[in-house]
Amino acid sequence: MRTLFLLSFSILAAAASAQSASAPPPRLALMDANQLVFLKQKQAPEVLKAVRDEADRALHTPLLAVTGKPQTPPSGDKHDYMSLAPYFWPNPGTANGLPYIRHDGERNPQTAKIPDHQNLFLLEKSVHALALGYFLTGKEEYAARATLLLRTWFLDPASRMNPNLNFAQAVLGVNNGREEGVLEARGLPAIGDAIHLLAGSASWTKADQEGMTQWFTAYLAWLQTSKNGQQEAAAKNNHGSWFDEQLAGIAYFLGRNDLARQVVESARQRRIDGQIQADGKQPLELARTKSFSYSVFNLAALMQLAQIGDKVGVDLWTYRSPAGGSLQGALDYLLPYLTGKQEWTYKNLDGMRSGELEKPLLLAALHYRQPEYLSAARRMSSHPAAETAILEFTLSR
Repeated sequence: MRTLFLLSFSILAAAASAQSASAPPPRLALMDANQLVFLKQKQAPEVLKAVRDEADRALHTPLLAVTGKPQTPPSGDKHDYMSLAPYFWPNPGTANGLPYIRHDGERNPQTAKIPDHQNLFLLEKSVHALALGYFLTGKEEYAARATLLLRTWFLDPASRMNPNLNFAQAVLGVNNGREEGVLEARGLPAIGDAIHLLAGSASWTKADQEGMTQWFTAYLAWLQTSKNGQQEAAAKNNHGSWFDEQLAGIAYFLGRNDLARQVVESARQRRIDGQIQADGKQPLELARTKSFSYSVFNLAALMQLAQIGDKVGVDLWTYRSPAGGSLQGALDYLLPYLTGKQEWTYKNLDGMRSGELEKPLLLAALHYRQPEYLSAARRMSSHPAAETAILEFTLSR
């Protein structure tokens, strides 16, 4: 079975390479552009249904803007992004509830009153779904809506977001924003991929492309030079991993391959060495009150870094630390607990969700050529999202 798996994967890769020779594939940090080109020509019904379903839903996403929130950030400028730290609550020991105190893993519903975080997440998801839908189907309606969403959030002078996260995840009574808030923009590399998928559409203009390049250039500078950015870069746990994912992904979007390569290379020592033990445990995530989810969360960041590494010639997939830690080891440690073969004994407020490991398993099946990962992923979801449907298509042909 393993031989057939390898053979089918090799045939697909060769076909994708041949099919894409006539036109340059889009520059994607987090997806395999050659496989998308092949899929566009193949028009596999089962994948296109998942892609169209997501894109059709995203057509109904309202126009979102940071200027639409009722609150005004401490800067006095509604163009600045703003949010509250999710796990901080009013202090019962003070009359005014300040300073807020931490209850790890317990989300304060008050955070939903400032909608920038939820809106940015929805924007990222919707724009990517629409751009993917446009690329694979050619439906201009998808590109037009993605373009309008991007212009409203990033480009239009009346509604654009300033390229910073100075006021993200504020702790009331303590600060106006903190380094942990950088995590909330972890989907920006996917926005970069979406922009490249829109290239060539009638809706996406040269001015749009130049405007987004300028925005991402300014945001990248903020990531590298701001206090919040520098402190988040120094984080040892998932926050540091997702910072690297942002930095490398945005650098790749901007064509700064040297910077992207440097970030991914340094992740070997800065992230894998310090985060993953020889047995696959991630101690810094196991210490959290949602220990399983945070273990998966950090692994997802490292796997996305590994995907970027594929584009710049750095292999994180097979890297093993001097102590024996590796991405595959971290996945192998988690899988038996999700399948019920072993009982999770760490604190885990939210329990386990069956789909948490689906995408990591599909990526592992692709890179480690082990069919058992694909089988496990397929047991977790009967209605795959568009991206997972694409991965399954790649793996099953």
